[in-house]
Formats: sequence, C-alpha cells, structure tokens
Amino acid sequence: MNQRIIGITGGIATGKTTVSDYLHLTYQLPILDADIYARQALTDHRLASLQNRYGKLIFNEQGELDRRKLGTIIFESAVERQWLERLIHPYVKANLLDQASLHATATVAMAIPLLFEAKMQDLVTEIWVIACESQQQLQRLVNRNHLTVSEAEQRISSQMALSEKMELADVVIFNSGNLEDLFYQVDQALQRFAL
Repeated sequence: MNQRIIGITGGIATGKTTVSDYLHLTYQLPILDADIYARQALTDHRLASLQNRYGKLIFNEQGELDRRKLGTIIFESAVERQWLERLIHPYVKANLLDQASLHATATVAMAIPLLFEAKMQDLVTEIWVIACESQQQLQRLVNRNHLTVSEAEQRISSQMALSEKMELADVVIFNSGNLEDLFYQVDQALQRFAL
C-alpha cells in the first residue's frame, strides 16, 4: 500500500476529534470518520433489524431512533453491543475503503474509535492512539455527554483498555496538557512517518 493512511484511535473522550480537526485544518488532510458511517448505517434495513430486535424500546414518540436509549442497552450488555457491531461494522469498513480510494494520492486520516475492537488495523498504514489520564477521560466524558459518573465508567469499560491500545500503537499522543503541546506531538508524528 503506497497511500499513507493514519488510523486515529484511543479511548472515548481522549481527544480523537481534536486531533482529526487539527490535521484537517492545518494540513488539509481528508478525515474519514467511522462514527459518521456508523450513524449512516442505522438506516434502511438496519433500522428494521433494530426494530425487530428491540421493538419500540429505542424509538421516540415520533418513531425516530433514540440513540441514547440504544446506547443504554448496548453499554449494559456485551452481547447486545457485539450484535450491533456485527450489523454496523461491515458498512463502516466498506465506506472507509471507498472514501480512501477517492483520495488515493493523498495522505488520509481515518478516525476509528473501535479500530482494534473492530479489527480494522488492516485499513491503515500506521496507528496513532490518543491518550490522557484516566480521571481526565472520565471527567471529559461526563461533561461532554452529560452522563453520570457510572454511565461514563460503563462506556469507558466497554472498550479495550487504553493501556492495551497504547501498546499496539505506532504513535501515542498524550492529550493531558494544553493544545499547544498536543498539536506539537501531532506535528512530530506526521513528520516522523512521512513517506
């Protein structure tokens, strides 16, 4: 593979979007966001599959998918989470590959929160794990998603441990300080693996 494809991953609320946005705004890198494709996947026949499995439990009064209710179910049950991932991940992977091919001559960043969990390492040429202190991660998630501490802990523990992801990374970027420090690390990582 001649194309440089950076896989950006890490724990929930560690700063993946901040890094992705910086790469896009500063270096004009195309950012392919797995979360966007995952949201798109929950339409059409996949929505029918959700309805068959959960009935009206995860829909609001207007008949629209209530992502918060779905999140409660999947973060409480590994079985339900795995079922949903099997439904969504093939669609996400196909879209990431299609979009990367449209930028075949450019360096591309793929923001894939579940890169390891979904076994998508083969899509990228290098893996950057964005990390921060565990207490920071918890507080950021509580504040960002308006969750209780218990709900936030549940979401964090549903993913592979950040320490394991760091061991598998080509680059670890620590987002525990200020933005200047974060962006300096991104600049260094981008130069380090330049083709």
